[in-house]
Amino acid sequence: MASDRATIRLCVGGIVVLNRAQSCVVAVVDDDARIRESVSDLLASAGFETKLFSSAEEFMRMSGLDVSCCLITDVRMPGMDGWELQSLACEKVPKLPVVFITAHKDDEARRRAMELGAVALLYKPFDGEELLEIVDAAIKKYRAHP
Repeated sequence: MASDRATIRLCVGGIVVLNRAQSCVVAVVDDDARIRESVSDLLASAGFETKLFSSAEEFMRMSGLDVSCCLITDVRMPGMDGWELQSLACEKVPKLPVVFITAHKDDEARRRAMELGAVALLYKPFDGEELLEIVDAAIKKYRAHP
């Protein structure tokens, strides 16, 4: 039987509570290596396991969906963009939480993201604590209703 004990870690001025009973990988898809690495470092500091992908195509090709319980993706990338990635990913895993990040402030993009069922759309540079809270809440909801 899996343990219900949670791991509590301090992070960026707040507390994030993670249930470590189930394996969970947060997939980070962004064509900018600096963004991928910084998001991964932030998530790791709060106890999240991450897997990094330089493109949407790489994520789909490398079976990122098989282990992911949350997807963080850039909106604008060469080749397949974040919108198309979300569509393909959610066809296979309908309740997969998706968080969009973008450097382009656009109210239409925010509206579209929410209509497509995204958990959030954050503008770069975004608040790290906000991202951690969003990811933590999304994973808890996903685990409660897979």
